[in-house]
Amino acid sequence: MNAEPVTVVLHAADSITRAGVTVALRSRPEIRLVEPETAESCVALVVAERLDENVLQLLRKLQCQPNPGIVLVTGDVADSELLDVVGSGVSAVLRRAEATPDTLVRLIRAAHAGEGSLPADLLGRLLGRVSQLQRNVLRPNGLNLAGMSSRETEVLRMIADGLETREIAERLCYSQRTVKSILHDITNRFQLRNRAHAVAFALREGLI
Repeated sequence: MNAEPVTVVLHAADSITRAGVTVALRSRPEIRLVEPETAESCVALVVAERLDENVLQLLRKLQCQPNPGIVLVTGDVADSELLDVVGSGVSAVLRRAEATPDTLVRLIRAAHAGEGSLPADLLGRLLGRVSQLQRNVLRPNGLNLAGMSSRETEVLRMIADGLETREIAERLCYSQRTVKSILHDITNRFQLRNRAHAVAFALREGLI
């Protein structure tokens, strides 16, 4: 039995690009193209000549919608844009010069399955940017990639062990007010509801 087609909504920078990509994908049984106004839980396919502020705004808008993935087809991506692209929820990046119907279908299906894909050179550059961020910004400020300090993760670890605020303060030689302030900062920064939610978040992200 053939798999159900993946529903895709196309966002193209111009009408010519839209027409070309539509023709390329309409004949593919693996793909079902729909209009943006009828799209619900679709893979978003964004095709643009280059990354500009309009495209980045679109990516951020799509990130807030309940879609299973975003595939970006564009020209070259500068090092300074890599973190913005990944931070905008993009699952896969493909250069326009390398785009074929088969490649588009493969990346769309991968995004729908929760997988990611970057050209090898972009992946290497992204890892370099992350390493640079860790070395020059986060580590000097006592933070990790999740944006938490070592003392924040230590407090959450103790909460996960069942310790009360007073016990945590005694073990870390902090005041109870300091412990409460640390928890308040964590819940506000990551928009968490309470200390139980904070512990669940830290466990899910592998921080404790």
